[in-house]
This record gives sequence, structure tokens and C-alpha cells, in this order.
Amino acid sequence: MNPAIETRELCYTYEDGTAALDHVSLRAERGRITGILGANGAGKSTLFLNLNGVLTPQSGEVLLDGAPVRRDRKGLAELRRRVGIVYRDISFGAVNLGLPEAEVRRRVEAAMERTGVAHLRDKPTHALSFGQKKRAAIAGVLVMKPEVLILDEPTAGLDPQGVSGLLALLEQLRDGLNMAILLATHDMDLVPLCCDDAYLLGGGRVLAAGTPEELFRQPGLLRENHLRLPRIAHLMDILHDKDGLDAGPAATIGAARREILRLLKEEER
Repeated sequence: MNPAIETRELCYTYEDGTAALDHVSLRAERGRITGILGANGAGKSTLFLNLNGVLTPQSGEVLLDGAPVRRDRKGLAELRRRVGIVYRDISFGAVNLGLPEAEVRRRVEAAMERTGVAHLRDKPTHALSFGQKKRAAIAGVLVMKPEVLILDEPTAGLDPQGVSGLLALLEQLRDGLNMAILLATHDMDLVPLCCDDAYLLGGGRVLAAGTPEELFRQPGLLRENHLRLPRIAHLMDILHDKDGLDAGPAATIGAARREILRLLKEEER
């Protein structure tokens, strides 16, 4: 089966000559959350704006369901309908879907219900909290019924409760709507909680790809790119390397608890 969205050898250079994307090839599957990791300036935001057609690559291609995206007016309109992007708190949704008013209202209401902001429908934007604005922006994209949802640093500025709520929403969209979700982040503690797959970008290139666990086995590469292991994974590494415990890798509290309980049971034997 073809991935929902894919890039092949994508290149993008800014007007000043800076190569923001250097032959980037990646893919995102339906029903999975793909993390795009990297420090500031790694090329994450530029990649996303190329995926949605806001920017046009100098070379390479974007594919939807295995078919290259046409860069004419009709092709870009189709791309932006099928690939929704929330950049910070701004929704790059379709302004005019060309749908009957009743259908637009039905979609808006359904999107607000799904994202938990229906009770805020009459509130002015300035009265919304940071987290509510993020959910409202996601609702604005869901009105298009996209197959791919792209989020740039979705948890930035949220408190712990807001992060938990947003992660629950993304899992709901992934599992309930079978969407392909891409999210950019440099918050490494977030990655093992929600990402099924991950790519590490640096200098506009893909430096590593795989499951989060596979990327966490390369702490040196992460550090070279101004990232770190998730705190739990770092702790388990210390227990193994410095304290001599036969602790296996773990990146979440649940996985670490299971591993520590296993070690305790082995000691009791």
C-alpha cells in the first residue's frame, strides 16, 4: 500500500542561497503519527510548507497515494484540500471549499465537537486560552476532511494538562479517522508518548529514520544535532552504563516501571 504522503529527493533553496531542504525523502503512513525531529533551523517548517504547497521545491517531488502532485492550480488545490497544516496556531485550511452552506456548517460543527471546542463557538478569539486556540486551529483544518494532518510544534506553550489533552486528540484522529499525522518537535519527551515513526532532520537533510526507539539508540547523533534522549531513556542509560544494572532501554514511565520491576524480581530469585 502506498503511504498517504511521501517525498522523494525534495530540495528547496531560499533566495539568499541557503539550502533548507537537501534531497529529503520520507513517507508517512495512514493510522500512524510520524515525528519530524530536529533543532531550530533543521528544515522542519520548510518541509511542511512544501508538503502543503505553500512553497514550491526546486527539485524532487511530493506524492499523495503514490501519485506525484501536479504543481498547476488544480493540483495545488487538491493538495491543500487533502493535506491540512496547522503552523503554530494558524490553520492553513481552505477558505472556500465550494460546498453548500449547510454542508459547511455540518462539517464545522463536527470538527468542533471532535476537537472539544464546540462550547467555545461564540467566544471571541482573544478570549481563548493558548490550548483552546490550538484546538480551534486544528478544527479549522478538519473541516476540509484531510487525509494528512501536519502540525508544527503543536505542544509549544502548553501546560501539562494542555499537552495531555492534545496528545489524546491526536491519537483519536489517528485511530478514529485513520489519518496520517506528521508533527515537528524538538521536545524529545513528547516523541515516545505519541510517535509511531520518526525522522531526524539536520541541515535540511534526513540524518536518521525509524521507530523512536531506534533513534534513541543513537544518543551521540541526537546530541550532535542539539537534541537529547527523553529524560526517562537517559535515566535508564545511566542505570545501565554507570550503575551496572542490566536495565534495558525504556523511554516512557510505563516502560521504565516494567523494566525496573523485572530487575527487582530477578534479584529476588
